[in-house]
Amino acid sequence: MLLSFLPPGLTPDIALLLLACSVFTSMVTAALGAGGGVMLLALMAMWVPPAAVIPVHGIIQLGSNAGRMTLTWRHVDWRVIAAFAPGVVLGALAGSLVLVSLPPWAWQVTIALFVLYLCWGPKLPPMALGRGGILAASALTSFISLFVGATGPLVAAFIKQIHTDRFTTVATFATAMTLQHLPKALVFGLAGFMFRDWAVFLAAMIACGFAGTWLGLRLLGRLGNRAFRNVFNVLLTLLAARLLWLAWLQWAG
Repeated sequence: MLLSFLPPGLTPDIALLLLACSVFTSMVTAALGAGGGVMLLALMAMWVPPAAVIPVHGIIQLGSNAGRMTLTWRHVDWRVIAAFAPGVVLGALAGSLVLVSLPPWAWQVTIALFVLYLCWGPKLPPMALGRGGILAASALTSFISLFVGATGPLVAAFIKQIHTDRFTTVATFATAMTLQHLPKALVFGLAGFMFRDWAVFLAAMIACGFAGTWLGLRLLGRLGNRAFRNVFNVLLTLLAARLLWLAWLQWAG
């Protein structure tokens, strides 16, 4: 009976393992601000068919971030979101029309270096954090996300430059990523990806992600803003280091 609901290429034991991973990774993102999406992407890449990884991950992250946005909507900085939304449209449109010839390692190095700069470099000038800077960051990350699916740390690091309150950071990041994952369903659907084959699995992953988000927000409430920023920077640095390591393996191979 269970097999009839599974998408092609997934066994029941792997499906159950990924459902547990959805709970854990969503809890990590809600409690620490970022990291869960990249962690889930790495885990899915081990068992999900390669052609399905980015579109399926995108829908799961859409649901996970939408759930986190729903639970934290009172803390969202809507001024930032108003500037971020048009960039999502521009970046997704450009990504759907342009054939990108750069290898994945080049994107990974670029993202990692930007994340490290945003975490440990000097604070960005006010102009870069204004409407124009937010629009540019949104368009660039939305464009890249269609090809590598790992721009969450970069968006998180950018939003961290704007806010110091942990709940505002988490809520605004969740809303920004909800917007950024929305076009993926349209782009990959128009490209012919069969989302209906994955519908039951996607619904289960999103439900598990919502449970993880609820748990993570309970943990977030116990952290102070200073502790949150310190953990956030360390986590983003580890994610950047992982991207550099993956880029090195691809370049050397």
